[in-house]
Amino acid sequence: MGEQTHTQPETQSQDSKPPSPTQPQKPEPNSDSNAQSPPVPTPSNDPPDSATTSDFLQNSQNHSNPSKIPIRPQKVRKLSVTTPIPTSTVGDQSPPLDDSSASASATTITNKNRRRSASQSSRALPQIIKPLSANGEIELALRHLRSADPFLISIIETHPPPQFESHHPPFLALTKSILYQQLAYKAGTSIYTRFISLCGGEDSVRPDTVLALSAQQLKQIGISGRKASYLYDLANKYNSGILSDDTVVKMDDKSLFTMLSMVKGIGSWSVHMFMIFSLHRPDVLPVSDLGVRKGVQLLHSLEDLPRPSQMEQLCEKWRPYRSVGAWYMWRFVEGKGTPAAGAAVALEGNTVQPLQQIEPQQDGRQQHQLQFLESVNGMGNLG
Repeated sequence: MGEQTHTQPETQSQDSKPPSPTQPQKPEPNSDSNAQSPPVPTPSNDPPDSATTSDFLQNSQNHSNPSKIPIRPQKVRKLSVTTPIPTSTVGDQSPPLDDSSASASATTITNKNRRRSASQSSRALPQIIKPLSANGEIELALRHLRSADPFLISIIETHPPPQFESHHPPFLALTKSILYQQLAYKAGTSIYTRFISLCGGEDSVRPDTVLALSAQQLKQIGISGRKASYLYDLANKYNSGILSDDTVVKMDDKSLFTMLSMVKGIGSWSVHMFMIFSLHRPDVLPVSDLGVRKGVQLLHSLEDLPRPSQMEQLCEKWRPYRSVGAWYMWRFVEGKGTPAAGAAVALEGNTVQPLQQIEPQQDGRQQHQLQFLESVNGMGNLG
């Protein structure tokens, strides 16, 4: 400190009018009152250069600001002494967990992930559906329907149980349903017989065989140009891999309905009949079938035919055997002696076979009117 006190007066004595070291320096008239005093040179062990120090002080006091605008020293940004922010997500202010809490949290998350993965894997696995032709399924269905709907008890006791015995491949059954559309049974059987002969037998009815037939060949055996386009579209979807007999059998009901409805000439009624009588699916409700709707109307003593939405509500109790409930509605309507009102199937003993329905046309008009054409002896038209 003694060296600093001695040095400052010595350097200031060389100036013309240095400020007194004991008196504070008065600010200049035009200077800002908030302006700070110029910085003092840092003391050093070396002897100061009087000329350099004098020039520095003179320039900083008189010559560095010719426009009388005060120059403020650069602000020094102070570093915060607070603790650093932990590297966590924004908004996460949860206190740190101890070892026991962390292990419990990890266990909970692991259990949730296991349950989630188990539920996802269960949804990914295909659902195993037992067909009605499997052993014991009809007995289970009748037991369920008796307990679920008391109105069906007398109908079940009156008629023998249904039988589902057809086992045609899906492609053949779909081809057969297209050929029988809007035709009487005898006319459809005649065309189908000629079609099988043209293909070389039922075992030869395959997509490539159908695509090899010309429209003229199909026309000669009585198949219209529109039905020929339906057959070609079905065969093309099989050839492209969109459909196959294996995937059709393994598909669930909802997916199967969506995929088959993409085929030209196959509407909702044809899909439902195919699922019941070819695949023997147990839980199919043909809500657009006039025979089933008429049976539900008679069963519940309704004034009007139930709409499809009403059919879903009234027949909900039949799940998961709505196909068998629909089968009994056909028998119920036949027993009432009103086949012309909408019986959609031909009955021979206890075996039921569907006839046909007018499917939606290409212009988009929906026609759900069923045509009961004639009694059928022998096998029906959907295989």
